[in-house]
Amino acid sequence: MSEEDAFSQAVSAICGRDQRYDADAYFFLKEAMAKTVEQVTKAEGKQRHLTGQELSLGLRDHALGEFGPMAMAVMTSWGIAKTEDFGNMVYHLIDAGVFTKTGNDAHNDFAGVFDFTEAFVLPYLPESLKPVSRKEENAP
Repeated sequence: MSEEDAFSQAVSAICGRDQRYDADAYFFLKEAMAKTVEQVTKAEGKQRHLTGQELSLGLRDHALGEFGPMAMAVMTSWGIAKTEDFGNMVYHLIDAGVFTKTGNDAHNDFAGVFDFTEAFVLPYLPESLKPVSRKEENAP
C-alpha cells in the first residue's frame, strides 16, 4: 500500500470515529506540514521535527496563501475554528500511526497560537472597518 493510500485510509477511519473535521482538512494539514517542513529546512539547512506552534503558523500561512480572504470560510466549513483544532487533528493522525511525536510534544502546544479572526478576517477588512487598538485610541 502506498503512503498516500495509507493516509487516505487513516483519514477515512478517523472521520468515521470523529466527524468534527472534514476529510479535506486532514489532506490540507498534511500539505501544509510538508510545505512548512520544507521552509524550515531551507532556512536552517537541515530537516527537523516541527513544534505545534510552528505547524499552526505554517497552517495559517498556507491557508492564507491558498484561500486568501476565503480562508476563514474554508476553515469553518471544515470544522476548524481555533488552533486547538489543528492539535486535535494532528493527534488523531498520531494515534492512527500516520504522524509521529517526540517526548517534547504535547497536545497543548497548539493552544491559542493565534486568533482566527485576526489572522483570516482582519487583514481583508477595509481600513474603515478595522477595530482601533487601545494604543491608537490614546495617541495625541
